[in-house]
Amino acid sequence: MLRMYYFSGTGNARNVARWMTEAWRARGREAEEIDIAATDVDAITVRPGEDIGLASPTHGFNFPPITLAFLFAFPRTSWRNRVCILNTRGGVRLFGVYVPGLSGVAQLLAALVFLLKGYRVVGMRPVDLPSSWISLHPGLRDDTIRAIYERCEAATRRCANRLLDGGRDLRALFDLPQDLLIAPISIGYYLVGRFLFAKSFIASAACDACGACVTQCPVHAVRLLAGRPFWSHRCESCMRCMNHCPKRAIETAHGFVVGFLVAFNVAVAALVYPLVLPLVPVLSGAGLGGTATRFAFESALMLAVLFLSYRLLHLGLRFRPIERLAVLTSLTHFAFWRRYRAPHRGQLTR
Repeated sequence: MLRMYYFSGTGNARNVARWMTEAWRARGREAEEIDIAATDVDAITVRPGEDIGLASPTHGFNFPPITLAFLFAFPRTSWRNRVCILNTRGGVRLFGVYVPGLSGVAQLLAALVFLLKGYRVVGMRPVDLPSSWISLHPGLRDDTIRAIYERCEAATRRCANRLLDGGRDLRALFDLPQDLLIAPISIGYYLVGRFLFAKSFIASAACDACGACVTQCPVHAVRLLAGRPFWSHRCESCMRCMNHCPKRAIETAHGFVVGFLVAFNVAVAALVYPLVLPLVPVLSGAGLGGTATRFAFESALMLAVLFLSYRLLHLGLRFRPIERLAVLTSLTHFAFWRRYRAPHRGQLTR
């Protein structure tokens, strides 16, 4: 029996989970897919001989917080159950060459947690499905998505059959050098970067307050505030809302983010350190010259100012000039910046 747990925003990790369970059933074995976002981890019971699978996207070179929370709360076992970890990590195809993504600490951290909980890790497989982070780049073309999907489906099913034959697939360990090299970035993203992404989403005047982004958000991070979607700090940046909006009204406010970062850094350099800190003896004597302390202070201050600025932006979007400025300085507004949707069952059949 395979219990395949997954978290998915745009559908990539969901499809990986489906390929694994289909491979299990094709060999006459029981298997089920379980959505982490709809699961009470405290109610999970692991039985002897049961195989466990985990499929999740990679955000900031780590698993997203919802997956990490699920992983840390997952029950221990004394049965040495087998575990397979699969992370989707944003592959692309350039001039016919398939370029893999990077896992960072996603695989290593998950494997360590499972090992400490008593499981046998027999599968560590990155799956380079198309990147869906359209806040950073346009969605890929349909032919590119199809080619990457066909390649990754075949690799995932080979992994499943290898495990079913009693073998192991530890492909992720081949990427250990570069994953360790970028590991510090994952810490910065978890502590600061994910909140910056969460506060970059806005809804243009095309939004009709249908509520699709609210009801479809897997972590309940979106709510309607004054008739317009508002993203809380819980947002995982899974891109489901932006890619699935029926009005294509959700944008990434690139102009706001760049303007905020520039203004904040100028203000810190010109005002906070030379003018404010000398007036606050506790802070000025706290060794803020140290790199770690300085990073913590500036990050906490930035997030506080960011949350306030984003609230003011949300209020300002009710006024046409501000809304137009925010939208027209967003790259996602333009037609060439394609949205992304993972293929569903049957769409890959030629």
